[in-house]
Amino acid sequence: MHSSNRRVRRGAAAALVAAGLLALAAAPAIAQPTKTLRATMHADVRTLDPFWTTQTIAGIHGLMVYDTLFSSDAKLDPQPQMVETWSVSDDRRVYTFKLRDGLKFHDGSPVTSRDVVASMGRWGKRDGAGKQLMGFTSSLTAKDDKTFVWTLTEPYGLLIDILAKTGTSIPFVMREKEAMVDPFQQIQDVVGSGPFAFKRDEWMPGNKTVYVKNQDYVPRKEPASGHAGGKVVKVDRVEFIWMADPQTAQSALVAGEIDYLENPAPDFLPMLESSPGVTLAVHPAAGTMGILQLNHLHPPFNNVKARQAMFHIINMPDFLNTIAADKKLQTVCYSYLGCGVAMETDAGSEPYKAPKDYKKAEALFQEAGYKGEPITILHATDHAYINPANLVMIQQLRRAGFLKLDVQAMDWGSVVARRAKKEPPAQGGWNIFITGTTVLTSSNPVTNTALGMGCEKAWFGWPCNADFEKLRRDWAFAPDMAQRKRIAVEISKKAYEQVPFIHFSQWRNPVAYRSDQISGVLVVPSVPPMWNIEKK
Repeated sequence: MHSSNRRVRRGAAAALVAAGLLALAAAPAIAQPTKTLRATMHADVRTLDPFWTTQTIAGIHGLMVYDTLFSSDAKLDPQPQMVETWSVSDDRRVYTFKLRDGLKFHDGSPVTSRDVVASMGRWGKRDGAGKQLMGFTSSLTAKDDKTFVWTLTEPYGLLIDILAKTGTSIPFVMREKEAMVDPFQQIQDVVGSGPFAFKRDEWMPGNKTVYVKNQDYVPRKEPASGHAGGKVVKVDRVEFIWMADPQTAQSALVAGEIDYLENPAPDFLPMLESSPGVTLAVHPAAGTMGILQLNHLHPPFNNVKARQAMFHIINMPDFLNTIAADKKLQTVCYSYLGCGVAMETDAGSEPYKAPKDYKKAEALFQEAGYKGEPITILHATDHAYINPANLVMIQQLRRAGFLKLDVQAMDWGSVVARRAKKEPPAQGGWNIFITGTTVLTSSNPVTNTALGMGCEKAWFGWPCNADFEKLRRDWAFAPDMAQRKRIAVEISKKAYEQVPFIHFSQWRNPVAYRSDQISGVLVVPSVPPMWNIEKK
């Protein structure tokens, strides 16, 4: 009797367990929470084409969506990224590259050598270093779907270094379809092969830009290092939340509403340092060089005397004390190639270092033929450091007393669009705008975009001097570091004579992030990567 009851109870229990298992199988799976990384960058994503502009934010956007053939590790050494293997001919003129397995675009199509060839051709028509490289390129051809051959006219030893550069414009690989678009027109379709995919349907300029994890991306096996190694994505979504007001951005980070702040305002760094859960980090090689760009096409700065006169007005310490008040972050640097780098030299900088001399400046402007015409300044009012730098420059120019200024306030996106115009200032052009670049990019006379004086091939402002360009070419082909340093001195002297632009300061600005909310932040000296970051 008892055994019979036990059998009944066991049978009933088994039936209940079976029923429970069936119910669990039939029940919908419990959705896992979406891991979203929220970051605020120094500018809003307004341009989707990373070749169309040298804006750093366009490079950050590009780094999310696209991949590169090579990239730089934490020690700034070039490493293969999309490339699996490569070889160089004995005469150092023919490079043969093979793409690694598993490369696919976000639409599922494979990455082929044809995409690479078209992408490098498009990039090489816009980027300063790319133009130099293409000037020494005999041919770039697809041998098969995974192999391409780059043939040089001369043994130009900077090929790999330039392909690995992380300063804008970065040589990303696009689909052949987009890469065949006129490089002076913006692409509209954003389909890369990188670790994230762009969510165009959620893009709200002035508010938010969204990226989602590319589930088909195959990272390299090496650990992440700088921009190189395995790009392992550990979140589902990344949202760039645009906050134009620096105080609002700082407060959002302190409150934990965002996880990552790329460019905290210097005034708020002490507050962030003392905020629980907030970490500040800076790469040893990190730094920004401020650039005061002059338009060489139109008066008064088409005359070298007017450009030289600016050295007697512009006072570098004023910029530093405004942009980076913390002395630990400042570098008073008179080197066109940056300070703390291999090519550092201030040869020819005596006029810039001397006490400011407004009478000398006025005399030079008069020699240039200046008669009081308005000098049009494009003043970006919504940029973390460009806005205060403009205010300092305008004050210094007004203090000189003899210049008539036409200051036109606008957002940074409008400056980017207008600076490409070659018309005279009265017809929508310009005379001066302020920007900046990484010291890492500036440290090389070839990758230093603003330094080139290649006339129509030069950067905005279109500086033009054949002797200067010959020096840059000589530097690129120098057989050793000692010879390069000697040529760098001559480049510096010539730059101070011809004034392609004026560098107004060098400073370091840390990134800030919630170390109690995220981990795995890669600290780099240029555009920040969002892979390897894990939401706690």
